[in-house]
Amino acid sequence: MNDKQGTLIVISGFSGAGKGTLIKKLVEDHDNYALSVSMTTRDPRPGEVDGVHYHFSKDEDFERLIEEGGLIEYAGYCGHYYGTPKAFVEEKLAEGKDVILEIEIQGAQKVRRQFPQAVLLFVMPPSGEELYRRLTSRGTETDEVIRKRMWRAIDESEGMDTYDYIVVNDDLDTCVQEVNSIVRAAHMRPAQNRELVDQIRKDLKDILKNG
Repeated sequence: MNDKQGTLIVISGFSGAGKGTLIKKLVEDHDNYALSVSMTTRDPRPGEVDGVHYHFSKDEDFERLIEEGGLIEYAGYCGHYYGTPKAFVEEKLAEGKDVILEIEIQGAQKVRRQFPQAVLLFVMPPSGEELYRRLTSRGTETDEVIRKRMWRAIDESEGMDTYDYIVVNDDLDTCVQEVNSIVRAAHMRPAQNRELVDQIRKDLKDILKNG
């Protein structure tokens, strides 16, 4: 990435950890973010709007996009596809926006391979008991689906070490501040300040050459 590009932020976490609420608050409070809307083949939940919460797609349309190379990453989860459209991400990064991807753990490392400077964050609740409480309090899923999500969380917990940061979503405002601080720090990395680094090197050499 060059100096004019934004930072790619990957946010993953257990279903029920509050990723969606966290991201919504983050985007509302800070104008430097652009949220990439994922594509999925699952049915919309009550209140979800196509193109806002997800791009809802049929299996055949999703698979055609895979063949055309139009996705940065994609994965299967609980019998459905989830993926990240490529065009929007590249456009917003070029504009200098920090692009947020809310994706499953399977896709995070795929993103890392394509965008080595991406910042990977894993969001988790303060305890397993709290995760179970949040899943059951939704009232939108059967006991069988909840059990699948809990088993999935066990599997996902094995991959948390591959992330750059762990963020505990207990108090929402605190969590938003922590995430924004991480992103601001990422902007200070040498790779994000290549023009400044190169200029300093040139200045030092010129001083010695002309001194």
